[in-house]
Amino acid sequence: MFIDADACPVKDEIYKVAARYGLKTFVVSNSWIRVPLTPAVEQVVVDAGPDIADDWIAERAQPGDVAVTNDIPLADRVLKAGAAALAPNGRIFTPDMIGSALASRSIGEHLRSMGEITGGPKAFGPNDRSKFLQALDTVVVKATRGRR
Repeated sequence: MFIDADACPVKDEIYKVAARYGLKTFVVSNSWIRVPLTPAVEQVVVDAGPDIADDWIAERAQPGDVAVTNDIPLADRVLKAGAAALAPNGRIFTPDMIGSALASRSIGEHLRSMGEITGGPKAFGPNDRSKFLQALDTVVVKATRGRR
């Protein structure tokens, strides 16, 4: 399990699910973050800079792994490595939809670069947390099938 942790609002939920399934969890960030003191959770602090944490995760992701990230390009890289990718709001990234997600992101970036106000993502709420937990359980079961 990999957590793109700098802005992840569901780290505690991930720790609980990972412990239930006995999964090693890497918490990857640009600065120190409090993590549970257990051998199953490893904190990885990478240098500050664009995509350094993403590169660390993408270089290590493989089939049977799960990455939690809001970063669509990282989700694409993780999927191409054969791993699963999930957003903190419960959105499961799939090979069938990642192309349109990348295109939508690119359009949004282009509009913002022209001065357009796009509004940004909606606020994270309790329904998102619940949806995330359901999706994480589904993704973990599917990703780890055959590894036990």
